[in-house]
Amino acid sequence: MRSQVMRKTRVGMKEYQLESMFLHHTYMYGGCRHCSYTCICATGENSSVLHYGHAAAPNDRALEDGDMALLDMGAEYHFYGSDITCSFPVNGKFTGDQSLVYNAVLDAHDAVISTMKPGVNWVDMHLLAEKIILESLKKGCIIVGNVDDMMAERLGAIFMPHGLGHFLGIDTHDPGGYLKGLERRKEPGLRSLRTVRDIQEGMVITVEPGCYFIDALLLPAMESLIGRFKCFGGVRIESDVHVTASGCKNMTKCPRKIWEIEAVLAGEPWPLV
Repeated sequence: MRSQVMRKTRVGMKEYQLESMFLHHTYMYGGCRHCSYTCICATGENSSVLHYGHAAAPNDRALEDGDMALLDMGAEYHFYGSDITCSFPVNGKFTGDQSLVYNAVLDAHDAVISTMKPGVNWVDMHLLAEKIILESLKKGCIIVGNVDDMMAERLGAIFMPHGLGHFLGIDTHDPGGYLKGLERRKEPGLRSLRTVRDIQEGMVITVEPGCYFIDALLLPAMESLIGRFKCFGGVRIESDVHVTASGCKNMTKCPRKIWEIEAVLAGEPWPLV
């Protein structure tokens, strides 16, 4: 379904047209009458707004050449929800900066999924994602300094000011969704260690690291190199995983690597041959 939206995305379209294509395909070809939640279909600077797309911001911006699109949209099937996010360039090709940020998030996403298994602490997974993103940003010369010192100062929360994921089931944030809905500590994005449980077999959890350039959080750095990302927006990659006895299974099948996304955007069918 997402590959269909990617393939038909064009500069000059409206965000709500991408949402409409998603709604059509999930119902027409998947039998999904409802969405799990109000679609987040954000491009450009809007992609740094974590819950963009509500009634006051109704996915109505025109897509511009050079924009990144962040599509957080999930269909509901037999009362069970899905919650998946894809990010891609609307013109079909990643720039150098877009590739840098996208791969930082993808590396965090893949590292968490490869590490998750029963007994692993969820907060450790959140911190792992933050650290990988910071290391990637440092490698790309967006930030400088010692990553361990950055972690101690909670710099990761500046770029990912939300939790790593949540429970998924009949509700998008299932009643067991303490993984995302706990009372915040003083730093954004990280939950109290006292109330987060270890990952257990049978859980269905979203894994959704992101990297965003939000003016209100980045003002102290706007005069430095990071200023070139002022209008970048953000990238989020979200998959739905099922925790097994020995690890976890990623149930989300959509283009993730840059070469896969660019192939689909160029018109290739998914899955790629």
